[in-house]
Amino acid sequence: MSAGTPAARSVGRDLAQIVLSSRPISWINTAFPFAAAYLLSAREIDLTLVIGTLYFLIPYNLAMYGINDVFDYASDLANPRKGGIEGALLSPRIHRATLWAAALTNIPFLAYLVIVGTPASWIWLAVSVFAVIAYSAPVLRFKERPFLDSVTSSTHFVSPAIVGLALTGAPVSPGAAVTLIAFFLWGMAAHAFGAVQDIAPDREAAISSVATVIGARATVRLSLALWFVAGAAMLFTPWPGPLAAVLAVPYVINAAPWWNVTDETSGSTNRAWRRFIALNYFAGFLATMILILAWVS
Repeated sequence: MSAGTPAARSVGRDLAQIVLSSRPISWINTAFPFAAAYLLSAREIDLTLVIGTLYFLIPYNLAMYGINDVFDYASDLANPRKGGIEGALLSPRIHRATLWAAALTNIPFLAYLVIVGTPASWIWLAVSVFAVIAYSAPVLRFKERPFLDSVTSSTHFVSPAIVGLALTGAPVSPGAAVTLIAFFLWGMAAHAFGAVQDIAPDREAAISSVATVIGARATVRLSLALWFVAGAAMLFTPWPGPLAAVLAVPYVINAAPWWNVTDETSGSTNRAWRRFIALNYFAGFLATMILILAWVS
């Protein structure tokens, strides 16, 4: 099949859509926690670090978001955010291919991580994969269970870090535990705030979320409180951990203007959500500097 034939171009477009469904702009959000936790506890670069980071960079996200885009297709049709960096609008004819791609890219990496792992890492890896599937897959659909939706979403980002720690066998210090809790609260805040912009299309599609249940205003205020507590918690970690407290500030500033948002104007929070995506890169850069400081301390 020539690269210039219509069939080849069609396959290329389908593959591009499948890759887009993995949200490339957000790959770093799951790979970085694993790599940082593993590197700071193992204190060396080895094959497991490389393979684990690659897994949480691409296959993990393809499973997490690909499954979501397949089973949310009907509701995504009514969501103006879908069809770009905020989520692919997958053609039904490639739904099966997307699920197969997720399975086939995940299995080899998972097999390796199980082989080199420990009982503790197996448990946390299972929790991580289960959360990815349970969030969107039929019957479970944790994304439609208010509050559990935010908990599950946060697990998507925190569990890779715990898997990294478990793989090295490093004991979890009180400082590390507080950091993980702060990160978990940050993840819940991010999910809840992101759900606000989708209140209208979610209600139209009869999809429940933390935001559709308690309303836009209460959800924004909950998110702000969670970000504030997450930042404050970092003040109780060993140096240079307290420096990370400032990472919560840009998120609070970004969301604060919507303190009095209504359900009718909830869609306007998309402006803040787009800035949120950029803020993740800024916060990630600062977090990297803090981790480097921790490494050399």
